[in-house]
Amino acid sequence: MLDNLPRGTICIEDIEMGMSRHLRKEVTDRDIALFAEVSTDHNPVHLDDAYAQDTIFEGRIAHGMLTAGLISAVIGEQLPGHGTVYLGQTLKFIAPVRPGDTVLAEVTVTEIDFSKRRVMLDCKCSVDGKPVLVGEAKVLAPSRKFD
Repeated sequence: MLDNLPRGTICIEDIEMGMSRHLRKEVTDRDIALFAEVSTDHNPVHLDDAYAQDTIFEGRIAHGMLTAGLISAVIGEQLPGHGTVYLGQTLKFIAPVRPGDTVLAEVTVTEIDFSKRRVMLDCKCSVDGKPVLVGEAKVLAPSRKFD
């Protein structure tokens, strides 16, 4: 038995269809600058107000993968939580996230294969109730039992 699972981790044995978790995060200028630094993506649409004004976005936007990272945070910290292994992710970016926007990132269980510890999650991010990202994740959930 795994007795040292972090609090909040949901093992495959306890996952149910329709179970969901979420987080809210304001995306700040600092978040965008740090993401640019760690990812090495310095596209001026993210960092330069003057440049971004002349794009289809008419202003700076956060990196799409920064927004997608919030989905990863929900999966890795809440559902299933620590010990989860990402197997795959699809993403569709619907609208931009701008500095100062508060993103609601949500995941919901849509399929469970208990024998293989596989879980499919519907993933979405929204700002002010409007979708900005949708997708699906396939993960390997932690278990209380050793394989």
